[in-house]
Amino acid sequence: MSGPYFLAIDGGGTNTRARLSDESGRILGEGLSGSSNLTLGTEITGPAIADAGDKALAAAGLPPEARARVHAGMGLSGANVPALAEGIRGFPFGYQSIALASDAVTACLGAHAGEDGGILILGTGSQGLALAGGKETAVGGWGFALSDEASGAILGRAAIRASILSIDALAPSSDLTRLIMARFHDDPSEAVLWSKTATPRDYGSFAPMVFRAARGDGVADHLIAGAVGSIVTMLDRLIHLGAPRIALMGGLAAPYRPFLPTRYDDVLVEPRGDALDGALTLARRPVQGIPVDV
Repeated sequence: MSGPYFLAIDGGGTNTRARLSDESGRILGEGLSGSSNLTLGTEITGPAIADAGDKALAAAGLPPEARARVHAGMGLSGANVPALAEGIRGFPFGYQSIALASDAVTACLGAHAGEDGGILILGTGSQGLALAGGKETAVGGWGFALSDEASGAILGRAAIRASILSIDALAPSSDLTRLIMARFHDDPSEAVLWSKTATPRDYGSFAPMVFRAARGDGVADHLIAGAVGSIVTMLDRLIHLGAPRIALMGGLAAPYRPFLPTRYDDVLVEPRGDALDGALTLARRPVQGIPVDV
């Protein structure tokens, strides 16, 4: 096997997935590594991306030197911030070419096979994107500190905050708040120390607890109602931007779906492909002579 090879990378707050294909589209190998959300810094995300790619090469039975024949398409959380995107472009991956976009762009390309449509990613982070009339417009996705409404990280943080408030008798307690505080041995000071080093992924680990408690736990239902309000706002914005159909994606897409208003039933569709399919489309652009800046 002499190449060229096409490496699709999907990187977010939870993990980094890699898929290596040949010129015909046949999958040769896959790899998995840690978080590659660009807000974590190039010194963390660069090695994570490289590790996933190397694992895909190894799974295909290719030596590390094969990197020089690889065209990589990367959909990365945080790549919509130019300074962060530029930082990762400078990492010494050793690939023949790199086409870089946000994970929302590659998810949208995969979900609608390049046709007009929109996506709303609901995972550790969150971001929407509309592809309409050849124009790509992002909605949100500015990171845990400033944005990412309804994401797992934001929902988990809200649940912890509600639990701390309940300990101080400033807000209602419930089975959910008691379960969360038990994780910190009912000691808010322990939660404070934990928060000093907690990542979005760490906060997001509490989100499944909220969904398990929903439909009966007052605090959980209140938290989900607030998150659904944010989702509705983003969906309406994507529709306004011209997205004729919208695919929900990410680990929290299925848990949120039953809580969404029925008026979206005719708009929400199942994705035709995933973010790795979109990243593969991106990886082929330099070979096809298509501009890669997205």
